Amino acid sequence: MNDWPDRRTGDRSERYGRGSASPQPESARAMPHIQRRPAPPQRPTVPPQSQGYDDRYQGGQPGYGNSPEPGYDSGYNTGQVYGGGAGGGRGGGRGGGGGDAGYVQGRPPVDWRRRIKLGALTLVVVLLVVSVSTYFWADGKLKREVDLAKVIERPEAGDGTNYLIVGSDSREGMSAEDKKRLRTGSAEGKRTDSMMILHDGSNGPTLISLPRDSQVEIPSFKGSESGKMFPGTGRQVKLNAAYAEDGPELLVRTVEFNTGLRIDHYVEIGFGGFAQIVDAIGGVEMEIPKAFKDKKSGADFQAGKQTLNGEQSLAFVRTRYAFAGSDLDRTKNQQKFLAALASQTATPSTILNPFKLYPTMGAGLDTLIVDKDMSLWSLANMFFAMKGVTGGDGTSMNMPISGSSGGNLVWDKAKVKQLVQQLKNDEKVTVKGN
Repeated sequence: MNDWPDRRTGDRSERYGRGSASPQPESARAMPHIQRRPAPPQRPTVPPQSQGYDDRYQGGQPGYGNSPEPGYDSGYNTGQVYGGGAGGGRGGGRGGGGGDAGYVQGRPPVDWRRRIKLGALTLVVVLLVVSVSTYFWADGKLKREVDLAKVIERPEAGDGTNYLIVGSDSREGMSAEDKKRLRTGSAEGKRTDSMMILHDGSNGPTLISLPRDSQVEIPSFKGSESGKMFPGTGRQVKLNAAYAEDGPELLVRTVEFNTGLRIDHYVEIGFGGFAQIVDAIGGVEMEIPKAFKDKKSGADFQAGKQTLNGEQSLAFVRTRYAFAGSDLDRTKNQQKFLAALASQTATPSTILNPFKLYPTMGAGLDTLIVDKDMSLWSLANMFFAMKGVTGGDGTSMNMPISGSSGGNLVWDKAKVKQLVQQLKNDEKVTVKGN
């Protein structure tokens, strides 16, 4: 007897999975086998063995004991997505023929824009580090030994900046051989060999030489070392005597008293340092209009354009006895030389060449003596103002002279007053000097 529900038996699709009216059970059916493409060979990964069975993965198939034969497909899906063959797009993979044109053997394309940005940033950082290091190195070399706070009864400040530039005959740091070679002698101490006022303003720089034989009055002053007050007695002396009596502070006090012009910064350089700077930049090219010779300074120059080394440069700026105008002619040569030195130093070939820049800075900064308020920025401004003296709106002149007294040069007081007023007001200088 058949207890199965009465159903049609002719349609197998209806009976499948729902039972059958036939007393015989259905035979087993085989599911269609889907032939998959063989998976690409993968490097076997062998996990730790445990309890005696082999848990190796062969071709993505977990196997026990012996591995399946090559090419065997069990139908086990390892999770790998296939279909990325030739021309298969971005995911072509390593060694595949597909993928974008920018991909070479699975490596991303080079991002040149990013590399350029990183390179530029690295260069900026390096330049910044070098600049900051150079600043502190140079700043540490400055000898800030002159205290202008000790100068009393100072004039009111005007527009622009005024530098008192002094060339001294100091032999400090020079060997006996250097003294002989540079013909400096061996005198002890130091005296002023040249003095100039450099005014840096909006109407161009003005360089005014103060002949060392200028007759001036020594005013009341405060001793730079003792702090003792010395009253003015009306003494008339040569300008360089003020420096010899009490150093830079009394020289500044004397210049301010006799001119009425406030000095903002003081800069001094000795014989040895001057020659070292010239040699460090490879010499200074000068146009000498007329040949001259001087046994005392060692000068022996022919007319024409020539490059002077440190020894020759020192002889050039010190010579006075070979000229009819003596000290006045010498100051003109000093102005001409300093302007040429500044112009030939502030060039790309020096500034951008560390093999010239650092020796030049080292030679100059090691021998410079400045006031306590002098910064590297102020020193650089002075240097570039010196460069502009002979070009553009720059002016160079001697202090106006009205005559002489006992061998001393007497200033023209009316012209000096007019000159100082123009400098204070930062006006174009129209006064003519000697």
